[in-house]
Order: sequence, then structure tokens, then C-alpha cells
Amino acid sequence: MIPLVVPNLNGREAEYLQQCIKTTFVSSIGPFVERFEGVVANATGVSQAVAVSSGTSGLHAALVAVGVGRDDLVVLPSFTFIASANAIAYCGASPWLFDVTEESWTLDPALLTKHFETETYQKNGRLIHKETGRRVAAVMPVYTFGMPADMDAIVKIANDYNLPVIADGAAALGATYKGRLSGNLGADLTIYSFNGNKTVTTGGGGAVVGKKVDLIKLVRHLTTTAKVGEGYHHDRIGFNYRMTNIAAAVGCAQMELLEKFVGVKRKIQKLYNEALENLPGVGVFPQPNWAEGTRWLSGIIMANVESAEILRCKLKENSIDARPFWKPIHLQPMFINSPATAQPVSSEIWSRIVTLPCSTGLKESEQAKVIETIRNSFLE
Repeated sequence: MIPLVVPNLNGREAEYLQQCIKTTFVSSIGPFVERFEGVVANATGVSQAVAVSSGTSGLHAALVAVGVGRDDLVVLPSFTFIASANAIAYCGASPWLFDVTEESWTLDPALLTKHFETETYQKNGRLIHKETGRRVAAVMPVYTFGMPADMDAIVKIANDYNLPVIADGAAALGATYKGRLSGNLGADLTIYSFNGNKTVTTGGGGAVVGKKVDLIKLVRHLTTTAKVGEGYHHDRIGFNYRMTNIAAAVGCAQMELLEKFVGVKRKIQKLYNEALENLPGVGVFPQPNWAEGTRWLSGIIMANVESAEILRCKLKENSIDARPFWKPIHLQPMFINSPATAQPVSSEIWSRIVTLPCSTGLKESEQAKVIETIRNSFLE
């Protein structure tokens, strides 16, 4: 089976892990954690980073840090992985689900303007959602497939309404927007994931980055159980969301190859596009002119659900892993009653997507087999 995506561990991972074992720094304290935070901050265009146990824990801590609480609403595109919405729910809040644009598959700024103007009002310095009476507490754009949303527009709208912006950049390490690195796009905090299927992995982990020193300091405090001093005093409810030194050691080795890995990912998607985009009923993933994404996942979008299902089956028959994509949040049972805009784009695209093998170690012969299998399926 040609896998969809597997980690590439051919760097200095084993060497750095041996250092952890020899020094006994295997838990959440150790030199690789601080080193990893430094290289992530540098790679994302900010001054500060906090390494955490997962992208989801990073999102949760970031939301708490900016004041999201029980019964609040957080603006979120419905076309995202479930973890984005779960992190909001962990705060006792609910997502206010917005559709995405056809041009980018990311949060639609025009919808933000429209629905803020018609469905909210200001009261005592708080933005209130008319229908539910709940406070709108933050905006969470998602960088789908590692493609930054139109952040200049989104940040301006958020600033106009005094809302913090928490960017879910889980797969966007290495992406740029108008020439700026993905952690430096105006969000108060940006979160990355280092899960095993990401371009760079720590086996499982995440990072919260930003420029606001006090805010990053608060995130660090929250993710280390909100401990004060050495006497086991804790000044608020905190979380054990720390990254281990072992995970950070893997991450440090991976970060040495970030530029190479992102280049390979982009090349893989480019080859798929060139080989497949002229087939009848086949479309490619969007490429908005404002950004250069990481192409974390490669794939195509079919004309309808049936053709996507048939193609996925054909690929699997030929020992090629191919999968659907995220089911939108507004269709998930636990969030089906969350306030939401109309979802013509999210509802229509998700089930037509076919993700294709795109590991950074994918062989040319393997990608050629994928392409040949797809092209042959149109001849049957």
C-alpha cells in the first residue's frame, strides 16, 4: 500500500533521542524544548513560542488566554477538522460557524462583515449575538491544507469589533501570506500541530506562537499547570499541556529539514495538478493569489460525490491509500445546533475531495503509479 502520508525520520532524530536518554531529560524539562521553541518562533516570524502537547491543547490554552469562557461564541469556519471546534467547547463556549470561500476554502471575510453588521450589537463594550444573546469572544480562522486565510481582511474586521484572533495554523508551518511568515499575519496567537501526519512532526505535539510577550507568558503559565514559584502554589485552573524533551528532540531534527520538506510537498501537488487537472470532472485545490501554502495534503476534487467514491475505491484496489476530507462542523452531531451561516461551499465540497499520497519520502515511481491509476480509471 502506498500510504497517504507518513513521517520522514531520516534526519538526526535518533542522535537527538540518544542525547535525551543519556542525559535522562525525557520529560517536560530539557534543553531540546527551549531549542525547539526558538526554531519554531524563528520559522514563523515571531519572537515567542510555547511548545505544547498537541495542536488541540494549544488552541484550548490560546482561547483561555484571550478570555474565551462559558457560553461565549467563537467565529469558526465550518470547513475544518473537529479539533478546532472541540477546543472551543473545552472552554464551555460554542462555535459560530461560517462558510468558506470557493477561491480559498478558508474563512470568508465578506460573510464576517455581513453577519456582524446584521446579527450582532454592542453592549457595554461586548459584541452580542442577537439570536442567542451570547457574547462573541474571538475569531478563529483556519489555514486549510496549510493555506493562510485572507488575514489582512479578517484581522481588520476583528479589530473593528475589538475581537482577538486565534489562528489555527495547524499545517501551515512554512507557509507565507503576502511575503510574511504564517505566525506573523496579525493574529494574537497562532497554533501549529506536529502530529505524525504533519510536514514536520514531534510524534505528537503543538506550539503556540505570537508577538505579545505578556500573552505568550500567560499561555506558558496556563500550560504548565499555572504553578507559581517552588511551593506548589497554583493561582488558577491550569493544564498539563507541556511538550516532552523527547518530542522536542524529534522536532529539532525535523525543523532542520523544514524548508526541504515544504519544497517536496509543493512539488508533489504541482505534479498532481499538471497530470490530472485536464481530466473531465477533475479539479485542483485552490491557490489564492495572496498566499503560498505548504501543500500539507495533496489531492483533487471531483465533480460529484459518486465519482469521488468510485475513484477512492479504484485507488485502494490498486494498493493506494486515498481518503475523503473533513466532514464540516455544522454536520457533526455535537455541533449541529450551533449558530451558523448558510454553508453552500462547505456542504458541497467536502465529500468530493480525494486526498492522495504525499509523504515527503514519496518515490517518483509511486506518484507515477497514483497518476497512472487515476488516468486509467477515466478510460474504463
